[in-house]
Amino acid sequence: MSHTSGPIQKKICLIGQFAVGKTSLVERFVYNRFGDQYLTTVGVKVSLKLLPPITEGKVMKQYQLVIWDIAGIDALDAMTTTYFRGAAGALVVADLTRTATITALPELITSFHQVNPEAALVILGNKQDLPYAPEAHQQLKSVAQQWQAPVLLTSAKTGFQVEKAFMKLAELL
Repeated sequence: MSHTSGPIQKKICLIGQFAVGKTSLVERFVYNRFGDQYLTTVGVKVSLKLLPPITEGKVMKQYQLVIWDIAGIDALDAMTTTYFRGAAGALVVADLTRTATITALPELITSFHQVNPEAALVILGNKQDLPYAPEAHQQLKSVAQQWQAPVLLTSAKTGFQVEKAFMKLAELL
């Protein structure tokens, strides 16, 4: 088995509206912690996470994710599209308890794909630990079908499927 010469860096973005839990998902995945206090991300916060090595055929690869947690997006501007540049994939996050954040996803995904047409996507319904309308999951699934993207329900608070979400995106890169 041959080894690659060190980790392969891949830039990924977390995109979604304000307060859907993007920063909390990154905190849970990178540092395994959750804070109840709400912090608004201003601009972009970049984190690194080295993933466990994976074997592809006879080659062992290791990815280092360069995670760009982009401030909540209500309107897309030139700065946002600059942040998107060079991304291999995105976790597209909605808040299951606020269906308006799901309705906003197609526009966000379209903007992201205009910059990175080949990028992989995983759609997340976050805050799965809170009560939410069953149709929220259906809505998410139909958005995911448009882009042939997997959909996962996550909870940054409990950690439910957070690691799985990032690993799923890494597999698709």
